Amino acid sequence: MAQLKTNNKTLQIPAKLYRIGELVNYTPFSRQTIHNYTIMGLIREARWTKGGHRLYDESVFQRLSRIIQLKRTKTLVEIRRILGKEEMAARASSLGQHIMNGKETSRHNRSIETN
Repeated sequence: MAQLKTNNKTLQIPAKLYRIGELVNYTPFSRQTIHNYTIMGLIREARWTKGGHRLYDESVFQRLSRIIQLKRTKTLVEIRRILGKEEMAARASSLGQHIMNGKETSRHNRSIETN
């Protein structure tokens, strides 16, 4: 279950894929704001329906919580830059962990071969 932290409370969100209308119901954002944030790249749809509707996964609620937090002191352009840097750092960390796991597997395989 996802959580959305607003300025004064934390909302519990059921796990699934969500249409824009559902995001509007669970968050303080309007349909137009969700659409604008998607177009700006602040949030991303997980997939599309056959009818062309955007579907968002649970991670959108964490992202919207982060946007709420940043909007207190930052412009949307600054928020986009900050979120981009955070994504790059997360990817680099994930890649580093993947490389370390690969090295550990290689060491393990070599130790098996020598024994």
